[in-house]
Amino acid sequence: MKDYIMALHQRFCKEPECWEIKQQISEAERDLQQALDRRGQEQLLKLADLENELHDQISLESFLSGFKLALGIAAELAPSYSFDDDEEQRACQALQRRRGE
Repeated sequence: MKDYIMALHQRFCKEPECWEIKQQISEAERDLQQALDRRGQEQLLKLADLENELHDQISLESFLSGFKLALGIAAELAPSYSFDDDEEQRACQALQRRRGE
Protein backbone atom coordinates (compact mmCIF):
# COMPACT_ATOMS: atom_id res chain seq x y z
CA MET A 1 0.00 0.00 0.00
CA LYS A 2 2.82 2.37 0.84
CA ASP A 3 4.38 1.80 -2.60
CA TYR A 4 1.06 2.63 -4.24
CA ILE A 5 0.70 5.83 -2.23
CA MET A 6 4.29 6.78 -3.07
CA ALA A 7 3.56 6.25 -6.78
CA LEU A 8 0.45 8.42 -6.53
CA HIS A 9 2.47 11.04 -4.67
CA GLN A 10 5.10 11.12 -7.41
CA ARG A 11 2.44 11.43 -10.08
CA PHE A 12 0.17 14.05 -8.56
CA CYS A 13 2.23 15.99 -6.03
CA LYS A 14 4.48 18.46 -7.81
CA GLU A 15 6.95 20.39 -5.71
CA PRO A 16 7.18 24.14 -6.28
CA GLU A 17 10.30 25.29 -8.08
CA CYS A 18 11.48 27.83 -5.46
CA TRP A 19 14.56 28.78 -7.52
CA GLU A 20 15.54 31.69 -5.28
CA ILE A 21 15.46 29.60 -2.11
CA LYS A 22 17.37 26.75 -3.75
CA GLN A 23 20.02 29.22 -4.93
CA GLN A 24 20.35 30.67 -1.42
CA ILE A 25 20.72 27.16 0.03
CA SER A 26 23.44 26.31 -2.49
CA GLU A 27 25.33 29.51 -1.66
CA ALA A 28 25.08 28.84 2.08
CA GLU A 29 26.28 25.24 1.61
CA ARG A 30 29.22 26.44 -0.48
CA ASP A 31 30.18 29.01 2.16
CA LEU A 32 29.94 26.41 4.93
CA GLN A 33 32.01 23.86 3.01
CA GLN A 34 34.77 26.43 2.57
CA ALA A 35 34.68 27.34 6.26
CA LEU A 36 34.53 23.77 7.64
CA ASP A 37 37.18 21.09 7.90
CA ARG A 38 36.65 17.56 6.53
CA ARG A 39 34.80 16.35 9.66
CA GLY A 40 32.53 19.40 9.62
CA GLN A 41 31.74 18.87 5.93
CA GLU A 42 30.78 15.25 6.60
CA GLN A 43 28.46 16.34 9.42
CA LEU A 44 26.95 18.99 7.15
CA LEU A 45 26.25 16.40 4.43
CA LYS A 46 24.72 14.04 6.99
CA LEU A 47 22.51 16.86 8.24
CA ALA A 48 21.42 17.70 4.70
CA ASP A 49 20.61 14.03 3.97
CA LEU A 50 18.53 13.73 7.14
CA GLU A 51 16.73 16.96 6.35
CA ASN A 52 15.88 15.69 2.84
CA GLU A 53 14.61 12.41 4.26
CA LEU A 54 12.42 14.29 6.76
CA HIS A 55 11.10 16.52 3.97
CA ASP A 56 10.19 13.46 1.87
CA GLN A 57 8.38 11.80 4.80
CA ILE A 58 6.44 14.97 5.64
CA SER A 59 5.47 15.44 2.00
CA LEU A 60 4.29 11.84 1.70
CA GLU A 61 2.29 12.03 4.95
CA SER A 62 0.71 15.29 3.84
CA PHE A 63 -0.27 13.73 0.51
CA LEU A 64 -1.66 10.66 2.28
CA SER A 65 -3.76 12.85 4.59
CA GLY A 66 -5.16 14.73 1.61
CA PHE A 67 -5.84 11.45 -0.19
CA LYS A 68 -7.73 10.06 2.82
CA LEU A 69 -9.71 13.27 3.08
CA ALA A 70 -10.63 13.07 -0.62
CA LEU A 71 -11.74 9.44 -0.23
CA GLY A 72 -13.88 10.40 2.75
CA ILE A 73 -15.50 13.26 0.86
CA ALA A 74 -16.11 11.04 -2.18
CA ALA A 75 -17.71 8.39 0.02
CA GLU A 76 -20.00 11.00 1.58
CA LEU A 77 -21.06 12.41 -1.79
CA ALA A 78 -21.45 9.18 -3.75
CA PRO A 79 -24.66 7.28 -3.31
CA SER A 80 -23.95 3.88 -1.87
CA TYR A 81 -25.23 0.79 -3.65
CA SER A 82 -27.71 -1.38 -1.85
CA PHE A 83 -28.85 -4.70 -3.32
CA ASP A 84 -32.07 -4.52 -1.31
CA ASP A 85 -32.89 -1.02 -2.57
CA ASP A 86 -32.13 -2.12 -6.14
CA GLU A 87 -34.42 -5.16 -5.84
CA GLU A 88 -37.19 -3.04 -4.34
CA GLN A 89 -36.92 -0.54 -7.19
CA ARG A 90 -37.11 -3.34 -9.80
CA ALA A 91 -40.15 -4.84 -8.07
CA CYS A 92 -41.88 -1.45 -8.02
CA GLN A 93 -41.15 -0.94 -11.71
CA ALA A 94 -42.43 -4.41 -12.55
CA LEU A 95 -45.62 -3.75 -10.54
CA GLN A 96 -46.17 -0.44 -12.33
CA ARG A 97 -45.76 -2.15 -15.72
CA ARG A 98 -48.30 -4.80 -14.75
CA ARG A 99 -50.78 -2.18 -13.63
CA GLY A 100 -50.26 -0.29 -16.88
CA GLU A 101 -51.08 -3.32 -19.02
